[in-house]
Amino acid sequence: METDRDFIQSIERGFAVLMAFDAERANPTLAELASATGLSRPAVRRILLTLQRLGYVRGDGPRWSLTPRVLSIGQHYSASHGMIETAQPRLLSLAEETGESASLAALDGTEVVYVARVPVRRIMSINVSIGTRVSAHATSMGRVLLAWAPPALVDEVVKAGLPRFTARTIIDEGDFRKALRTVQDQGWSLVAEELEEGLLSVSAPVRDASGAVVAALASSTSSGRSDVEKLRREVVPLVVRTAARISADLGHRVVPGAGREGFF
Repeated sequence: METDRDFIQSIERGFAVLMAFDAERANPTLAELASATGLSRPAVRRILLTLQRLGYVRGDGPRWSLTPRVLSIGQHYSASHGMIETAQPRLLSLAEETGESASLAALDGTEVVYVARVPVRRIMSINVSIGTRVSAHATSMGRVLLAWAPPALVDEVVKAGLPRFTARTIIDEGDFRKALRTVQDQGWSLVAEELEEGLLSVSAPVRDASGAVVAALASSTSSGRSDVEKLRREVVPLVVRTAARISADLGHRVVPGAGREGFF
């Protein structure tokens, strides 16, 4: 059983410094990193010098930046995760069928992280790529993942707050939990303009051999090219079918008459 004695704080601090590099702090100073992480300047300095020796950051005067070596961390994840390799040709086929971007995402805490993607065109104001994190409560992928997540995780998402991104974002706890039950009942999620104006997305669950939902498959478009009824009629069947095929590739077998698996 894990205890505090098993927790290595220096590793936590090292990752905190690495994660502090983002679009707003692409070339931060030591002081900026200390402020972002809440660590002391001497501690941040030692961490940066260690990461520099390992080849993950470089210093240029008072400013620091990440090196391409950090990309190898994500590459190791992809290489060691058979689901991504299995799903990639299915994503490509879905993108070809719909003419829209196809993505695979997983939960990381209370956020959704893109783990595989076939982009067709840019549909969001942010540049979506593998590793991009988005809110779980306002996305079709997040709702699929949370619909079959343990109740404690759903409680954690609700407790963290349901921020409003657009006028259509569900921010009421009761409405949100009802939306998750609907997703589980129908087996897919369709979210229209809740994360960003004009963004429409359909998702379905991907299961492993044990039946657990391990990812969400999504097809995304814009309100300028489609609408909710068209997505429901034409895209939902394609996404559900593709998700089922990926699940079958991962060893999942549907048991007739077993009913829907889940917590709600």
